[in-house]
Amino acid sequence: MSARLDVFAIPSASKLIKQFYSLGRLVVESPLPAATRELVSLRTSQINGCAVCIDMHTKEATAAGESAVRLHLVAAWREATVFTDAERAALELAEQGTRIADGAGGVPDEVWERAAKHYDEEQLMALVTLIAFMNTANRLNVMLEQPAGDYQPGQFK
Repeated sequence: MSARLDVFAIPSASKLIKQFYSLGRLVVESPLPAATRELVSLRTSQINGCAVCIDMHTKEATAAGESAVRLHLVAAWREATVFTDAERAALELAEQGTRIADGAGGVPDEVWERAAKHYDEEQLMALVTLIAFMNTANRLNVMLEQPAGDYQPGQFK
């Protein structure tokens, strides 16, 4: 399988993608915990069916020391006992922010309040930006049919 377009071979697309991914670097540099970033990125990518991002974030989380049990249970986090309350709040916000069209009125106040109990304003902004970033990255990769499986941890650093 190969991608529909090689975005790095198209000058204007290459410039756009590089600028877009620089936004992702800002989230990585934020005070949002690294484990939370990877779990949220993975869950968002699972919902959107983005294989290349699932591949990337599973491998990055593993390289950072995340357990296989937690990674396997991200898709069923509500029933899993291996996540902190803060991680659960972040995963819930990620799901609501990703499935925004499914819920008239956007993200419910209760979901926001649960996240706000665990994260300060700077972390909340990083979390919201991460969710929006991942949804955009997922959509780009799914539409372009980016193949998955070959990602190496640290490849884009």
